[in-house]
Amino acid sequence: MAAKKSNSEGVLSRVSSTVSESPIVYKGKRAASDAGFVVKKLLRSTGKAAWIAGTTFLILVVPLIIEMDREAQLNELELQQASLLGTPSSAAPH
Repeated sequence: MAAKKSNSEGVLSRVSSTVSESPIVYKGKRAASDAGFVVKKLLRSTGKAAWIAGTTFLILVVPLIIEMDREAQLNELELQQASLLGTPSSAAPH
């Protein structure tokens, strides 16, 4: 019984080594490796682009939004004061 078991293991190991040396398997492994490399580079470059876009937004756009909000609040305050004091608004007729 032990002789049959070792004989069948030998056949399986030979088939396994033949399959792993197959050009199709090699090309599949190579394609998977290349795809993994491309995905890794794409994720890295996407991360860099996201970092650049995020920091640019924080440096340029956020202060602009804050300043526009302050300007709107100032205009609203001036309109409130003008309506309380009864003075004509800055858009008075000529």
